[in-house]
Amino acid sequence: MATHGLLLLIDDIAALLDDVAVLAKVAAKKTAGVLGDDLALNAQQVSDIKADRELPVIWAVAKGSFINKLILVPAALVISAFIPWLIIPLLIVGGLFLCYEGIEKILHHLLHPDGNKEHHADLKNAIQKPDVDILEFEKKKIKGAIRTDFILSAEIIAITLGVVANAPFATQAGVLSIIAVLITIIVYGLVAGIVRLDNWGLFLFSCKGTSFITGLQRGLGIALLQTAPYLMKGLSIFGTAAMFLVGGGILSHGIPFLHHLSVSLTESANTFHSIITLITPFLFDAAIGIVAGLLVFIVVDKIIKKGVKELTKN
Repeated sequence: MATHGLLLLIDDIAALLDDVAVLAKVAAKKTAGVLGDDLALNAQQVSDIKADRELPVIWAVAKGSFINKLILVPAALVISAFIPWLIIPLLIVGGLFLCYEGIEKILHHLLHPDGNKEHHADLKNAIQKPDVDILEFEKKKIKGAIRTDFILSAEIIAITLGVVANAPFATQAGVLSIIAVLITIIVYGLVAGIVRLDNWGLFLFSCKGTSFITGLQRGLGIALLQTAPYLMKGLSIFGTAAMFLVGGGILSHGIPFLHHLSVSLTESANTFHSIITLITPFLFDAAIGIVAGLLVFIVVDKIIKKGVKELTKN
C-alpha cells in the first residue's frame, strides 16, 4: 500500500515537472523579446565603467536582479491566487510602457543624434578627473541598472504569469521560479561576455609570435575589436524593435478587438504566399506597438508633463 502511494506521488511529481517544462518553454518564447531588450539595456548601463571594474559591477547588478525576482515572483503568485482578473490589465499596462519606451528611444535618437556621444564623452571625462569618487559613481550606475532591471523583470514575470494563469498553483510557482532564475543567469552571463569582448580582442591581438595559430589569434582579436561596437549598436536596435513587437503583441492578445483584427488579417493573408501569412502577425503587433507608443508618448510628454510643469511654476 505504501509502495503504491509512493508510486502515485512520483507519478504526480513527474506530471508536474512535465507541465512545468512545457509551460516554461512557452514562457521563454513569449519573453524572448523582453530578454533582448533587457540584455541591450544592461550592457549599455555598464559600458562606461572602468575595464577592471566591469565584472564586479555586473555581479552587483545581478545580485540586485535576483532580489528583484524574489520580490516579483511571490507578488505574481499572490495576484494569481487572489486577484487573477488583474493579470490582463497589468500586462496591458506593461505593454503600453514598453511601446512608450521604444518610441521615446527613437524620438530621442532622431531629435538629439549627438546626445549619446556627448553623454559618453562627459562620463569619460568625469571618470578621469582625480577628485571623482569612483565608488560613488559605480553605486549610482548599479542602482540605476537595478531599477531598470526591476521594470523589465516585472514585465517578464507578468508575461510568464499570463502564460501559466490557468495552471495549478504548484505549476505556476515552478515556471515562474525557473524563468526568473534562467533569465537572470542568461542576461548577466551574456552582459559579462559582451562588455569584455574588447578586452578579449585586445588580449588576442597582443599575442606574440609568428606561428599560424598566433596569426589566427591576432586576426580574431582584430575581428572582436572591430565587431564589439557594432554588436552593441545591433543589440540596441534589436532591443527597441523587441519593445514594439512584445508590447504590441501583449496589446493585440489582451484587447479582444485587436485580437480579432489580428486573426482576420492573418486569415486574409492565407490567400497569398506562406511567408506573408507567417510575418503578418508580427507586422500587426509591431504596428500596434508603434501606434500605442506614440499615443502614450503624446499623453505623457505633451499633456501630463506639461501639466506638471505648469503646476510647479504656479
